[in-house]
Formats: sequence, C-alpha cells, structure tokens
Amino acid sequence: MGNLLYIIAVVLVIAWIIGFVGYSTGGIIHILLVIALIAVILRIIQGRRIL
Repeated sequence: MGNLLYIIAVVLVIAWIIGFVGYSTGGIIHILLVIALIAVILRIIQGRRIL
C-alpha cells in the first residue's frame, strides 16, 4: 500500500509539472499537487511498518 501511495504521488507531481507547461488545466493541477504532497507526508509519517 505504501509503494502505491508513493507511485501515485510521483505521477501526480509529474502531471502538475506538465500542467504548468500546458497552462490550460487551471486549478485542477494544483489540487493534484496537494494530494501528492499529502501522500508523500503520510508515507514519511508512517515509515516502513511491517503489517
């Protein structure tokens, strides 16, 4: 689950960068960036717990 969150965060950051280049998607890209940052922060807080 943690790896999935990390992959999603990376994809969202890449989409955010592409959005800055395209500049046509508006505020949706910024929302995606916030979601990506939250996923990274959760990953850092949770650490590498073994279930």
